[in-house]
Amino acid sequence: MNLESLSSAEKNHVNIGFMRLTDSAPLIIAQELHFFERYGLEVTLSREVSWAKVRDKVAAGTLDASPMLAPMPLVTSPGLKNNTSPFITGLMLSLNGSAITLASGLCKQIDLGTNKSSDSCPAPVLAAQKLGQIINVLPGQLTLATAYPYSMDTFQLRHWLTLGGICPDRDVKIIVLPPETMVDNLARGAIDGFCVGEPWNRVAVQSGIGSTVVSDYPIGNKSPEQALVVTEHWHKSYPSTHLRLRLAIMEAATWLSSPENRQVAVPIIAQQDYLDLPEHIIEPALLGCSLDSKQGGLEENPDFIFVNRYEAGFPWRSSAEYLLEETFELQGIAGDCSEASQLIEKVYRTDLYREAAAVLGYNCPSTDYKDEGCNTSSYLCKHAKEMGRDLFLNGEKYFSKQR
Repeated sequence: MNLESLSSAEKNHVNIGFMRLTDSAPLIIAQELHFFERYGLEVTLSREVSWAKVRDKVAAGTLDASPMLAPMPLVTSPGLKNNTSPFITGLMLSLNGSAITLASGLCKQIDLGTNKSSDSCPAPVLAAQKLGQIINVLPGQLTLATAYPYSMDTFQLRHWLTLGGICPDRDVKIIVLPPETMVDNLARGAIDGFCVGEPWNRVAVQSGIGSTVVSDYPIGNKSPEQALVVTEHWHKSYPSTHLRLRLAIMEAATWLSSPENRQVAVPIIAQQDYLDLPEHIIEPALLGCSLDSKQGGLEENPDFIFVNRYEAGFPWRSSAEYLLEETFELQGIAGDCSEASQLIEKVYRTDLYREAAAVLGYNCPSTDYKDEGCNTSSYLCKHAKEMGRDLFLNGEKYFSKQR
């Protein structure tokens, strides 16, 4: 690749937000290993506390760009509101990486140690059913938290609850909290559990105040978690800067695809300016391991979180359709299919991903849509790399729309 062939950056200094989450690794690595600098960018990474503030800062121009949860650029207000959204994304940053953790006392009542998987009932489903039995005695008494109303964490928490016969809108209270405050709220008894990205499940488990009942890997495998988001106005003003930004992050994600490099990354992202946590807290998820309880051993899961495999960076419009469907259902409104398609094409910019992939010489999908949530094993997508299985926890086929 010849960097001199790229158009000059219209803006060299870029302010990017990030959250204290493990899947912020591509941004941190791009900064610390000088990928941004290689593309002529001087980047300031701004650590943020809540997703709502991230959204507002990018919209206001205080931040030039930031990761956002995958549904966020699509849903800025209830309904479609005449197809408007100030945001676009040309690059997804991560798939998977979240989990559901409940307070240790609640887990003792559920007795997680007796939840043995069977062909008819996986252990996480049995845990949900036992939680349902507890809730039947005291309905509406439990409070659970996610980090944003419209997120894969919220959708998956609700799905897991329904597997236990629990109505998320009636039997429990679901509130929104910043990710880094969830463990403290769990310790104080303000909440009874949460669904959030790592490393906060690991922090709760390691401190002995919580146990993880299920990760998002079995709930809805290959779930889109975060996207790199800018406003459409910013992109039009600084197209070459935006391209260089995507190139740097994509190269960082490729670097992170190596297990050896992930080991190197652990102390980098653990630094005070970034996640500001001990390395042993961050390491398991980044290296593909999970820990259910403080007494339990690490369980290998190479697909727990990834930023490069299975076309993780491609902004699939079929995934966006699913995200909108889930959002509309949660809002209790009927979305217009034609309006939704127009919004998705406006926000999920597959052309921008292909532009960057062409510069880097990466193969990428030739279609914007793929079969979602119906693949029982790995498969090859046309003109793409290997794709993985993506069924829901109970084997339900939730969505399929390849075009």
